[in-house]
This record gives sequence, structure tokens and C-alpha cells, in this order.
Amino acid sequence: MLTPILPTEAKKLLESGKARLVDVREPDEIEAMHVEGCVAAPLSVVRMAPLPRATFETPIIFTCHSGNRVRKNASLLESLAKGPAYTLEGGMDAWEKACLPVVRGRKYSLERQVRMVAGSIILCGFALSLVHAGFLVIPIGVGCGLVYAGVSGTCAMAGLLQRLPWNRKK
Repeated sequence: MLTPILPTEAKKLLESGKARLVDVREPDEIEAMHVEGCVAAPLSVVRMAPLPRATFETPIIFTCHSGNRVRKNASLLESLAKGPAYTLEGGMDAWEKACLPVVRGRKYSLERQVRMVAGSIILCGFALSLVHAGFLVIPIGVGCGLVYAGVSGTCAMAGLLQRLPWNRKK
């Protein structure tokens, strides 16, 4: 079982070199904000091609956005540690609320940008449909696109947003 650890206690362990922080969020989430020196091990990758058992020698502190992903995948993550394994209580949300240092990249992850744009287009399309029913094609089109993205694993809107200047790799 993963032992819960508070962000301030985790920071002390990390600074002393007595533990390693493993971030299981997706790459765009990690890029948006992470703790310097963390090891990126996205759950989507770990689930598909698990790392060898007992990959990490030192005690491990697993983190995600709020702690839920780590809790839900505790048995899988525990198998990666030879020694003690912890879960960062409250995840990166709690780390940030404790005013501990983070490295910031993009303001919003690509996934979050897709949600904001899709929601905005749907709302605008619905509002315009009050003027003319033909505008209902807009939210229906976005809905179909989101269903296709879920089924295929590719998102055209994410592809377009990725090309915008603030989302390009520097």
C-alpha cells in the first residue's frame, strides 16, 4: 500500500536525496507544471508497457494532479519501487497550494485548451441556433468530432491548437 505523505514532508525527502518524485500525469500536464527533477512516467505509457518491476532503488513518491490517479493505480505503481513507496497527498494541487517551487511551461495543457475551445464553439452554436435552427449543425459537428476523437485516439482540434504559436515547442 502506498503511504500518504504531505507536500512539505515530501520536499524534505527530495531535497535530502532520500527519495525520488515520479509524476504519472500525461506529458502535456507535466509540461504545464512540474517539480524540478521529477521523473515522468505517464500512466498511459506505464499501463501499455509496464516498466520492469522494482525499477526505482530509492524510496519513491508518486504524484498526479490531485492524487486520484495514483490511488486508483496503487498496486501497479507500488510494484515499481524496491523500497518504500508514497503518494503525494493531494497531488500537484496540494504541492502548489503549499507554495512549494514548481517549473511552469504552458499556462493551459493542450487537453484543457481543447475542452475550452470545444465548449465555447458548442455554446456559440447553440446561441446562434436561437436565431436560426440551421446553426445547430455547429454543436452537432463539434460533438461528432469529440466522439471520433474518443474512438480513434486522434483529435483534429488538438492538432490545430498545437500549431498555434504559444503551443509550439521552443
